[in-house]
Amino acid sequence: MSVKTDLHILAERVRGVLPDGYASEKRMFGGITFLVNGNMLCCASKRGLMVRVGKEAEPEALARPFAGPCLGAGRPMAGFIMVEPQGIVGDSDLANWVSLARVYVESLPPKGTRETTGKTRQRKTSSRS
Repeated sequence: MSVKTDLHILAERVRGVLPDGYASEKRMFGGITFLVNGNMLCCASKRGLMVRVGKEAEPEALARPFAGPCLGAGRPMAGFIMVEPQGIVGDSDLANWVSLARVYVESLPPKGTRETTGKTRQRKTSSRS
């Protein structure tokens, strides 16, 4: 049996376990996604909480109650876990999942800068006379 949760209540609960100004928010994945330095931390949705834990922590995270693989386009997304609403009923449960995601995401370089992506944009110039 699938239990749904109120998206806005869950998002507010996530905000409550994060320091003020710690994460930005964006509508993604059918929910409210929390980003740290441009990297996804977690996503509150009607289906529960998607958390980014990284590939190394994934097996341990999947062993927790109410946790399963996060499916994107029908395939598991490596390093992402979907926590069913029953697994985040208590504030301490929610805080533990968000804390696990913070450990991983804080180790990532910020997104969106040339230094972190290793790519540089070159302008094409035309030789029109």
